[in-house]
Amino acid sequence: MSMEHFDVVVIGAGVVGAAVARELSLYELRVCVLEQEEDVCSGTSKANSGIIHSGYDAAPGTKKAYYNVLGAQMQPELSRQLDFEFEQRGSLLVCFEAERLGELEALRERGVKNGVSGLRILPPEELYQLEPNIAPGAVGALFAPTAGIVCPFGMTIALAENAADNGARFFFEQCVSGIERSQEGYRITTRQGQRFCAPCVVNAAGVFADRIHQQVSQTPMHITPRRGEYILLDKQAGRHVSHTVFCLPGAMGKGVLVTPTVHGNLLTGPTAQDMNDKADTATTAQGMDEVRKKAAQSVQGLPFSLAITSFSGLRAHEDGGDFIVGQAPDSPGFFEAAGMESPGLTSAPAVGKALAQEIAVYLGASLKESPILTRKAPVRLASLAPSEREAFLREHPDYAKIVCRCEQVSEGEIKAAIHRTLGAVSLDGLKRRVRPGMGRCQGGFCLPRTLELLAQELHIPLCEVRKHRTGSQPVMAQPEEGV
Repeated sequence: MSMEHFDVVVIGAGVVGAAVARELSLYELRVCVLEQEEDVCSGTSKANSGIIHSGYDAAPGTKKAYYNVLGAQMQPELSRQLDFEFEQRGSLLVCFEAERLGELEALRERGVKNGVSGLRILPPEELYQLEPNIAPGAVGALFAPTAGIVCPFGMTIALAENAADNGARFFFEQCVSGIERSQEGYRITTRQGQRFCAPCVVNAAGVFADRIHQQVSQTPMHITPRRGEYILLDKQAGRHVSHTVFCLPGAMGKGVLVTPTVHGNLLTGPTAQDMNDKADTATTAQGMDEVRKKAAQSVQGLPFSLAITSFSGLRAHEDGGDFIVGQAPDSPGFFEAAGMESPGLTSAPAVGKALAQEIAVYLGASLKESPILTRKAPVRLASLAPSEREAFLREHPDYAKIVCRCEQVSEGEIKAAIHRTLGAVSLDGLKRRVRPGMGRCQGGFCLPRTLELLAQELHIPLCEVRKHRTGSQPVMAQPEEGV
């Protein structure tokens, strides 16, 4: 098989890989992204809290602290440029023990050192005015107004689409099996037999980043997948709190967060369990029980009877406890963004920008004269004002045919999501772009029609439509007559 030549190969199409690719695509560089799954945002980036952290938690001087604060500062403008959902709601770290109020003050001071603005400690009366459903007995809270909530799917997809619009090429279902140094830089082979060559590689492979690293560099790196389980509640529960609520860890252990989502749901979690299997995203009865009990430590009256689904994700915890960002010291041209656990989602835009600048200097690349800096999200019928909706439906009648009742998703939205830049090729890809199957019934009503539309628009048999990767087809092949 022939060799594909690029200036930079990015391994991994999660939020960090997409952010790196987007920033690199603004330069006069040939960029490609290799992803082992069928779509962007298919690993850690699809299963997290969707939180933009303010940056008071990480120790001053760490990469986590630096990129967290910078990434949070970039978020409002980036969300406007790339048209993804983001709300700067603020967060509350709640304390229930008077003798521990000093810990809130220490975290406030740490945040100030990190460059976080607006941090202040709220007395109980102000806290309960802001959030009446905080559990009884709170003695104060650290308020971080720059924290926010984001759609992690929307953010990752927006970054990737913008990168592709600027010329970056994405290769899906290409799992890297080997990397070796060569005169041209690095030669990469995938399990599917494709070969790539570039003077620069970016290792943004999430929980698999240590395996990629060990093929090139002798410096130690070990990543433990840390599983976090979540419970998602229906939109009826979405206003139970209006800020992201954390609990200061106490004698009962570390709490879990309770947060609204940008889509109007309520999210609780995560747990934290170190795993051996880098693909184990099972949910457990024990994990669900832990989420319910720990969430109740900080927020009272949580209506878990309105739970519509549970899920888990894997965070990439590196043994050193900090992000690894930059060029490997013993491997020129091999750049990394590894150990990108929380606050990795927040930090991704800043990490992407920093790595792209470093790579541009390494390769002597200049910025494009007229790169595409903006991107428009798919039209969401449910978000249009009544006057806009009527005019839009006259011109686009397919948008009047509702497929998903829970999320009010139309045929027109599904078709557009399939045919846009880096369009959806799976059921999960559609869910992440326009949300069919994301509502209360979790696809119970809309799944058959969504399957039909994917088959129709991709020009494939119904039995070839996948939930995600190859082998996940929900419809069996029609048996031959007489069998």
